[in-house]
Parts: sequence; structure tokens; C-alpha cells
Amino acid sequence: MNKLFLSLALLCLTAPAMAAVEGKEVSYSANGTTLKGWLAYDGLAMGKRPAVLVVHEWWGHNAYARKRANMLAELGYVALAVDMYGDGKQALHPDDAGKFSAEVAQNHPMAKARFEAAMKVLREDPHVDGSKLAAIGYCFGGSVVLNMAREGEPLLGVASFHGGLATDTPAQKGKVKARIISFTGAEDKMIPAAQVTVFEQEMKAAGVDYQTVVYPGAMHSFTNRDADKYGKQFNIPLAYNAAADKDSWQQLQNFLTEVLQ
Repeated sequence: MNKLFLSLALLCLTAPAMAAVEGKEVSYSANGTTLKGWLAYDGLAMGKRPAVLVVHEWWGHNAYARKRANMLAELGYVALAVDMYGDGKQALHPDDAGKFSAEVAQNHPMAKARFEAAMKVLREDPHVDGSKLAAIGYCFGGSVVLNMAREGEPLLGVASFHGGLATDTPAQKGKVKARIISFTGAEDKMIPAAQVTVFEQEMKAAGVDYQTVVYPGAMHSFTNRDADKYGKQFNIPLAYNAAADKDSWQQLQNFLTEVLQ
């Protein structure tokens, strides 16, 4: 019996600690607009740690964005699922999603102010090492984080998942501080191969440390398990791809380890 207790005690001492993810809603503002985010972190971890901003799809700040923030917290990061639309606004139809996302995309100063307000929330959080920030984004959010990198925001890494790669303000040599990785699907009708090629040319011309990953057979929104449902409901070319989702998340983990640790 004593041997059994000793074995159990040793197991407790040698087993990896489980993350105790805590999440809470946070309100902040930019130019008079209230923004409603979700802050996630491991409540058992000690000391300051790197942080990651998560920018939502064109549907707005919803459960999917929060899920990804929680997943990052499980990995030991502090994560903030940001609100780029204001007041936690969400779209229930593609028409509204297009309207909300276009409003932000066409107003660069507003987008930058809202993104920087989220960065400020992270930097001021007592769990965060403010010198180690990265950002990831999905769909609309992928475009946002790429544009913030182009703007020269002080991020160490930026990852875009099925985000639009085109821009009317290409990266300028010496301005981009972040390493960049972009994940797209070869069958993504919203991000055709020609757009990927132009993006790569832009990154090379600007001297950016970048990588593009293209998944054969994957369509738009390949990381979101609800993509099939949305695609059928609204007759738009979306589809979840389990293999691409799994591989891109693993590659993200490797990427964040390299740029933030």
C-alpha cells in the first residue's frame, strides 16, 4: 500500500500541469465606440507571458473567436478575441456580414484605432509580457491582421487563416516588423491562386519574412466546423476541412513558439 501511495505521489509530481483556462468579457473603447472582447488565460500559470490577439471572421465577435482564444490560453498564452465591429455586433446573414466588414475595411484609421485599442488591453493586463505580442485572424480577421502588419504595428508574428490577401496599401520595405504566415485553401474561390501569387510578390518586394501554406482541396473557412452549415444555408462556397484545420493549427503553434518564446 505504501508503494502505491508513493507511486501516485511521484505521478502527481511528474505529470504535466493542466491548464486552468479562465475567460472573461472585457469592454474597451476606440474613438468613442465601445468594443466588447473576450480575454482568456491560464489562471494557474505564474509570471508574465506572451499574448495573442484573435480577430474574428466576417460574422463578427462570436463563439468561434472565443473558442480560438481559449485554445491559445490552453497553450500558455494570454489571448484576446477582439471586437472590430463595435458593441460586440454579430451578423446573422452574409449581407450584414459584408456590410459590417466593408465598413471596417474601407476605413483604415478606424480599423487601426480599434486594433490598437485591443493591443492596449493586452499590454496593460498583469499576466502579459507586452514586448511579446502576435495576432491571428480568420477570414475578414486574417485580412485585418495582415493589414496591421503592413501598417508596421509592433507585432512579432501575424498568422492569417483563409484571410483575403489583396490590398490597396502594399507593404513597404522596412516597415513590416512581424513575421507572417498565411494559410489558404487551393479551392478557395474568394482567394484564388492569382491573389496568393501577388501576395507573395508583395512580401518579397518588401523584404518580409513570410510563408504561405496552400491546402489542396480546401475551400474558404476551412478551419470552422460550422462552415458546411453556413455554406448550405446561404449557398456560398464554404466548407470545413479537418486535415487542413489540424495541420494549420499545429503549424501556428510552431510559428508562435518561434516568434514569441
